[in-house]
Amino acid sequence: MVNNVNQVLSVFNDVSGSEYPTANLYLPEVWRMKEVLMIKCNDRNEYMRSMAIKMIDKFDKYWGDSNLLMSIAAVLDPRYKMKLINFCFPIIYPLTEAGDRIKNVLAVLKELFESYVSAHMACILQETAQVNVSSCPSSSAIVRDVVPKIFKGRSRFADHISSDIIRPIKTDFDIYLEEHVYICGKNENGVYMETDFDALAWWKCNALKYRILSRMANDILVVPISTVASESSFSASGRVIEPHRASLSPETVQMLLCDSDWVRALHGMKRKSASEKLVEVELPTTTTTTT
Repeated sequence: MVNNVNQVLSVFNDVSGSEYPTANLYLPEVWRMKEVLMIKCNDRNEYMRSMAIKMIDKFDKYWGDSNLLMSIAAVLDPRYKMKLINFCFPIIYPLTEAGDRIKNVLAVLKELFESYVSAHMACILQETAQVNVSSCPSSSAIVRDVVPKIFKGRSRFADHISSDIIRPIKTDFDIYLEEHVYICGKNENGVYMETDFDALAWWKCNALKYRILSRMANDILVVPISTVASESSFSASGRVIEPHRASLSPETVQMLLCDSDWVRALHGMKRKSASEKLVEVELPTTTTTTT
């Protein structure tokens, strides 16, 4: 029984291995949890079935609220793109439903990208308007005659470029999806260094190539998906608000909780790695004398 339960919980343990994950890291692992729970709901052992059914009820509630954001963030990871969605959705959804789910993710991404394009075009038009109204004061009559013509030529060229941007042959998003996924390098042992990949750094390096899409990716990938259970929050507050400190303001309580968390992180008191071994320390003995 322990071995069977361990097979399920080991998947959850693998998913929760990173302490500060960005949004793109969730879907590649979370969908495995849903797949395992779906399989265990039909397990031959009754105790496994009952456990999995209770777990999947809570999991579906969380999944239903966050699966779209996790999917969008995964597409904006150059290692996955739409290929991950096309791979995992038919596994965790019925075939009749998977196609609509995939289309919905793609449609939301395109709609979101169009909003960023509109905002980008508004900035360009604003910059163009500033160029049109700008002037270069000069005491020379010749300069006063020439400068407006120069700015008029610049404005005409800016309008020409703007028309090209409004109706491009292919957008940043189309080019991004058509290109092959990014494959991480291997270490000396021949293992792909997936854990060393930084999606935000990749988008920073490719910001000139994907001017609009890179802004959209930066805004989405930093969205925190994980939350702290309310029970944990109340348990932590119980150590701060006590009978002798029952009149603290909410701001003071928040500062105390944050300071405590930062101090633990500063001194390495959070999530000690498995490689660290306990060291036995022998305390010096003290002798007391009585008079």
